[in-house]
Amino acid sequence: MNYENIKLEKGMYGSSKSFTDILEELDPSAQYAGTDLSGLDAFERQLKRFDISVKGASSDQVQKFFATSDSSALFPEYVARAVRTGMEGANLLPQILAATTRIDSLDYRTITSNPTAEDKELKEVAEGAAIPETEVKTKENLVSLTKRGRMLIASYEALKFQRLDLFTVTLKQIGAYIARQQFNDAVNVLINGDGNDNAAKVISLKDEQAGITYSDLINLWNEFDPYELNTIIASNDVCAKMLEMPQFMNPETGINFAATGKLKTPLGANLIKSSALSEGTIIGLDKNAALEMVVASDVTVEYDKLIDRQLERAAITSIAGFAKIFDDASVVLG
Repeated sequence: MNYENIKLEKGMYGSSKSFTDILEELDPSAQYAGTDLSGLDAFERQLKRFDISVKGASSDQVQKFFATSDSSALFPEYVARAVRTGMEGANLLPQILAATTRIDSLDYRTITSNPTAEDKELKEVAEGAAIPETEVKTKENLVSLTKRGRMLIASYEALKFQRLDLFTVTLKQIGAYIARQQFNDAVNVLINGDGNDNAAKVISLKDEQAGITYSDLINLWNEFDPYELNTIIASNDVCAKMLEMPQFMNPETGINFAATGKLKTPLGANLIKSSALSEGTIIGLDKNAALEMVVASDVTVEYDKLIDRQLERAAITSIAGFAKIFDDASVVLG
């Protein structure tokens, strides 16, 4: 148990491994099983080492991180964790992703398999006959990766007396912003494709003047064969109109919404309201087959500036992109 003797420095950042991963190698959590420090990871043990409290009304001031050169090296990881927490709290992506791929470069070419209607039938194979084939190949174009983030602009003098609990709230908002932008990127790929000539099929409303009807939703549901319509993303105005439909006004839907804040449609699909869609638009998808997220960089902070208390312009970013898996596992209605 040597967590109190680890030398912390800038060099622990900037590699392919995270700061916490490096700490874990130096100070494995497994050796603390059954002790008072059980349940804490290597970073949290370092906070305990320097008696830094980041939560609650009695949390320490920002300047506590900079009491020593070693403790100052913890500050970038604290910032990154607070931002990640904000991303997780506002993150709708798990509701629409079939897979997440992490890469160590900025170039990535995903795979695709788009069987024909005949391929999907899986006909009986007679004795001695050839077995039908499913072709899996790499896509022609690379996945487009986008850097999303915020610039943290504040002087150390303005922040040093602020409680960490309050500062965490601000950092969480940065994370929420990044998560919303990434969701917008995902919606754009679902609609317009990932650059490989695979924009979503678009079906029109029966009566554009009347707007969306339950009959339109049935038509959308009917497009998903052999896939399953299990997720609907709707623009704000469409979502409000859907909730006024008699089919949505049943006790089970109301009870579920009151208890969880989540909506399930009479078609069995989860409903996500999003301003990422233009008015009058719906995306229906099979979340188990439609979309892949490619992550080139989790939350990254300019650690050297943060450690040196140069907060005037410190960037907090994340790099990710999205690719379609099965092209016809998402359909646009509008």
